[in-house]
Amino acid sequence: MRTLWMLCALARLWPGTLAGCAEAGRCCPGRDAACFVRGWRLDRVYGTCFCDQACRLTGDCCFDYARACPARPCIVGEWSPWSGCGDQCKPAARVRRRPVRQEPRNGGAPCPPLEETAGCLDYSTPRGQDCGHSFVPAFITTSAFNKERTRQSTSPQWSTDTEDSGYCMEFKTESLTHHCALENRPLTRWMQYLREGYTVCVDCQPPAMNSVSLRCSGDGLDSDGNQTLHWQAIGNPRCQGTWKKVRRVDQCSCPAVHSFIFI
Repeated sequence: MRTLWMLCALARLWPGTLAGCAEAGRCCPGRDAACFVRGWRLDRVYGTCFCDQACRLTGDCCFDYARACPARPCIVGEWSPWSGCGDQCKPAARVRRRPVRQEPRNGGAPCPPLEETAGCLDYSTPRGQDCGHSFVPAFITTSAFNKERTRQSTSPQWSTDTEDSGYCMEFKTESLTHHCALENRPLTRWMQYLREGYTVCVDCQPPAMNSVSLRCSGDGLDSDGNQTLHWQAIGNPRCQGTWKKVRRVDQCSCPAVHSFIFI
């Protein structure tokens, strides 16, 4: 800082003595061998100095690089609403995106992910016909998804006056593929907590609940407890496994990491 102050003072006393990035009007991304001027470097050496982003690593920046070429981080906008499912009546994917408001410059922080994908399942055709309930195995996702899901928008068969509280199925997991433990994306990280031999809770709520039978597909309610049932995680079709029914209860009481919903 003292060196920079002395060089700036010298420039005010004898204009033209110093040439830097500001005077040359240069700020270049990456390593640019042509982005240089003749002037003082921060190590008090006079000669060729650079105004490119890589000069911070090579130590050959012009004395005023930090002031003339400040680091600007990437700035992104708000997430868009989730898109509709890519298909009706079968497991698909929904997407949301966010725009870049400012590109990073001069070594500023890079942009975070601009797109997120999550699994989904529509329970009605474009004509409003009920569908999607005949799928086997049971399709599940994290219980956090239930906060975003609404009966009205997803299944026209459910009116806002419907007050059915649904039910909860408890299962004991028996097997699962190794793909579940490999998931590290923000919206599918919940799959890491699936473990063999644990009791998990799966909530059956509209619109996954059939408006006529008041049941969720794959709930295993008719099994005797010894039957091996199959499940699959929405968002990664390779994360799947088997479980056995334990019991049906009115409300789920499992820990959050072992709480899921039918979808």
